[in-house]
Amino acid sequence: MTAGELSDIGRTEGHGASALWRAMTAADLDRILAIADIVHPDYPEERGVFEERLALYPAGCRVAECRGEAIGYGVMHPGRLGVPLPLDTPLGGLSADADCLYLHDIALLPEARGTGLGAAVLGYAHGLAAREGWRWLALTSTPRARSYWDRVGFTPYADGGPALAAKLASYGGGMSYMTAPVRA
Repeated sequence: MTAGELSDIGRTEGHGASALWRAMTAADLDRILAIADIVHPDYPEERGVFEERLALYPAGCRVAECRGEAIGYGVMHPGRLGVPLPLDTPLGGLSADADCLYLHDIALLPEARGTGLGAAVLGYAHGLAAREGWRWLALTSTPRARSYWDRVGFTPYADGGPALAAKLASYGGGMSYMTAPVRA
């Protein structure tokens, strides 16, 4: 898929767009892992991490597709503010005391960036969190993605302390745990 082929990508499902976000299925996992290898080579995760999140919270698993080819994905699940898991760690179940929607990963191939797909899946996340009654979105940002998250309203979480710092260290240096209030 070239940048030229992506120039007419739509931003949401249902508008006759050539690219859209749809529900993820188990059949998508090989392509999701291939995209993860391209987008996040320094942050590898095992297939089981994605399989488990899809099984536990399918509403939070999305695929960006253009002309039948996956070009990105979004994985999100209920979480607790200031308590992300270390990199490449299964959830083990959904938290009964969840107070946020945790954006585990939103990844777009380089040629799909700047097309509005990031904004569309972020809008989906806000809507999902609002429907579930959570007031916050949370994520762990890589150093390269930090400026994007700053631009879309996320701010560093200040209340994490040493436990949060230790979990962020599992990713390597420069990581930021960030939150944003849910937009209704």
